[in-house]
Amino acid sequence: MEKEIWRFVDSGDCSPEYNMALDEALLDWHSEGLFPPTIRFYGWDPATLSIGYFQKVEKEINLEAVKKYELGFVRRPTGGRGVLHDQELTYSVIVSEDHPDMPKTVTEAYRVISEGVLQGFIKLGLDAYFAVPKTEKEKEGLKNPRSAVCFDAPSWYELVVEGRKVAGSAQTRQKGVILQHGSILLDIDEDKLFDLFLYPSDRVRERMQRNFKNKAVAINALREEPVTIVEAKEAFKEGFESGLNITLEPYTLSEEEDRYVKEIALKRYANDEWTFRR
Repeated sequence: MEKEIWRFVDSGDCSPEYNMALDEALLDWHSEGLFPPTIRFYGWDPATLSIGYFQKVEKEINLEAVKKYELGFVRRPTGGRGVLHDQELTYSVIVSEDHPDMPKTVTEAYRVISEGVLQGFIKLGLDAYFAVPKTEKEKEGLKNPRSAVCFDAPSWYELVVEGRKVAGSAQTRQKGVILQHGSILLDIDEDKLFDLFLYPSDRVRERMQRNFKNKAVAINALREEPVTIVEAKEAFKEGFESGLNITLEPYTLSEEEDRYVKEIALKRYANDEWTFRR
């Protein structure tokens, strides 16, 4: 059977506002029938702290630390918690809710899409698998996360290696389209990450940072040979192709499309009203 052809956009390192605007634009174009399903890879310039759609900046984020580290700062259109986008490969998947291979529920669609990420880890020689919260306590923790840090908590169909989380993803559904994007960590600076959030006390921060080491891990901490961003892109591109049973066709945005993205970036994601709205 012939494989479905999806678009593949590698947009390289972009500003935080452009990154979020392009994900939104791809969702718009797909909803209007102008674009087929699309997978996008990207990086961040500068390194950026992104926060979830529902997060409260003044309660959770240490803005002084964001400035100190000269990070970008942006609010995502998706939920979830704070993510430091630094030494990572970021991906997004844009596909219709009505796509025949997409389950109706968020968690099951997440599982199907994340199969591409799982296969990417396997291609890098890592023993990755999906973990599902088993106990009632774990399930309750998903509804009421204690931490503002994304990689600090389990979620449905979490991707883990040796019991530790290796990728964090978030999903939204708008205009009949699923947008899922996520971070695949190559390396992580834990001190920098934990400096970016507010805590009730130093003791709480220390405890959370200590626990974090047992819960999350970056790819290069698991391999003898470090993975470059080029190798990661190759592995995860192949991973998405095999995991979703598709063929990815490279695509470059036109000047007109690029202009549309920049308009969204300026209007929404570079706008303090959006960023500090809660």
